[in-house]
Amino acid sequence: MSNITGKATNGRSRKKPARRDIISHVREAFRVAARKISEGLGTPWAFMAAVSVVVIWLLSGHFFHYSDTWQLIINTGTTIVTFLVVFLIQNTQNRDSTAIQLKLDEIIRGLSGARNHLINLETLSDEDLEQLQEEFQRLRKLSDSTSGTVRRRSNSG
Repeated sequence: MSNITGKATNGRSRKKPARRDIISHVREAFRVAARKISEGLGTPWAFMAAVSVVVIWLLSGHFFHYSDTWQLIINTGTTIVTFLVVFLIQNTQNRDSTAIQLKLDEIIRGLSGARNHLINLETLSDEDLEQLQEEFQRLRKLSDSTSGTVRRRSNSG
């Protein structure tokens, strides 16, 4: 057991938890919460709840004489919700993008004849990515022209 001063009951000093441990716990809690909230917000029920809030707000306008306060309520509410949801969506997209990238990297590593230098494309500069894209467009055109020749030969036989 320990007391408030951070010393164990046997009189020895207790080590404080590492800052990194606390940060990793916060990150994990945010990851779990962001995933669950984004899954919930992506359902038809969440959409219907949002529509219901707007309809109730619209109907209440008559009772509040369509005042500035009445308008401020919906403006403030939607601004706060939008602000918070942007962070949740970005976190979810970042995680999904990373997961997809790792899966593609594993496929590239597993294919014989694949160019392994394509594994870390996300670290390339924009100029390098554009050059690579142009190379693949050139290869696709070359492949299309070659396959067209093969198709013409097979149809003539």
